Amino acid sequence: MTNIKDLLQPHPQCAALLERVSAVAARRDQEVYVVGGFVRDLFLQRPLKEIDLMVVGDGIEFAQALADELGVKKIIPFPKFSTAKIPYKPLAVEVAAARTETYQPDSRKPATVRYTDLKGDLLRRDFTINAMAMDVRPDSFGNLHDPHGGIADLQKQLLVTPLNPEETFAEDPLRMLRAAYFASELSFTLSPGCLTAMVHQAHRITIVSQERVTAEFTKILQTSKPSIGLLILQESGLMQYVFPEIHAMYGLEQTPEWHHKDIFAHTLQVVDNAARLSDKMKIRFAALVHDIAKPRTRRIDQRRGYTFYGHDYVGSKMLDQIARRMKLPNELRDYLKKMTELHLRPIVLAKEGVTDSAIRRLMVAAGDEIDDLMTLCRADITSKNPRLVQQYMGNFERVERKMQDVQERDAMQAFQSPVRGDVIMKVCGIGEGKLVGKIKSAIEEAILGGEIENTYEAAYEYLLTIKDQFLQNHTSPPKSIK
Repeated sequence: MTNIKDLLQPHPQCAALLERVSAVAARRDQEVYVVGGFVRDLFLQRPLKEIDLMVVGDGIEFAQALADELGVKKIIPFPKFSTAKIPYKPLAVEVAAARTETYQPDSRKPATVRYTDLKGDLLRRDFTINAMAMDVRPDSFGNLHDPHGGIADLQKQLLVTPLNPEETFAEDPLRMLRAAYFASELSFTLSPGCLTAMVHQAHRITIVSQERVTAEFTKILQTSKPSIGLLILQESGLMQYVFPEIHAMYGLEQTPEWHHKDIFAHTLQVVDNAARLSDKMKIRFAALVHDIAKPRTRRIDQRRGYTFYGHDYVGSKMLDQIARRMKLPNELRDYLKKMTELHLRPIVLAKEGVTDSAIRRLMVAAGDEIDDLMTLCRADITSKNPRLVQQYMGNFERVERKMQDVQERDAMQAFQSPVRGDVIMKVCGIGEGKLVGKIKSAIEEAILGGEIENTYEAAYEYLLTIKDQFLQNHTSPPKSIK
């Protein structure tokens, strides 16, 4: 039997923790194994983020004994599954009893849970590369159990299910999204049987809670090449259930001057570009949805070909409904709306030349997200013509050089009229209301447009010149100021 103890040498903290697990297992005379992603990542030499333990027997009792050994005061138990989490630093530990489960066709929640041995537990895992176990008992520490050929599939870079894939995905449809995630995360290929089963089972993703679907979907966006997983979702038919607005892009042509001819292919390339430029998941999400309204706004012009007038504005509005359906946090929703609505603004500046007032307006509109917006715009260039790409990037660099004046950037991000509302009300003889905001906005526009300087004196003088015009157009009588 293969022993993998030596693979722990580059991970002294993990090795030390597992030695303590081994000691508890010996005292309790209990079978204990490290399973799943930990073993897989040992062989792939990837970072080890948490330890999953599988015990033959009561998982919660073992977790409590291990917590006492580690000096952790409180565990988080899940009695229904004989599972517990141990919030241990630097590595979180989860302990689960060896078990098999049965499911009802309309639910991914187990209908029955039956406790079993090592062989039965590994059989219920999602993929062979996650169906390996390392023994941690003192006499057999490091012994590898690989009954389904996980090592061979790691070497082939292949995702295969231990059982018939139809059965594996029928038990828990969320595993189909995990297939797309692992393909992206590890740059592995799905076995033909897996993809065929996903096509058959795609509709069953609707029985999974939206929260779990969204969590797995965003994990795909966090991988180094998200397009791998996103393409699998499309080819398997899952995308029409998981993100129908992205599915609607597939096969739709656009004028290919700067982009791919196909909107879906262009979008995937933008997401991958964003992944190369930034680790931020929210920028990658913005890259995915920046053209979300193109299918709705697509028209054919006799001279210009395909047009998508207003897709930035329409897309921003669509994201309200999308965010509700996908249960996205409000902060992420607002970020995606802003990025979608503004994603053409820097491109327009790059095409038409750059003025100081245009730069100021863009910076005020983008606020703290100005750097993210420029990253998105760079990612949005997917032309295969090097000359066009160089030309576009050069224009972006000119835009960015103007924005790199830190003093101006800080002033613009917190920008508002130097003349405040109380001064406007006193000078104009009016009370609080929309008119005050309109006058204040007019002063701000004059500053942003370069008509007046950004000083109190200049703004006050400008107020005196415009106040009568606003008061004449104001139909309601002035309110007294005490």
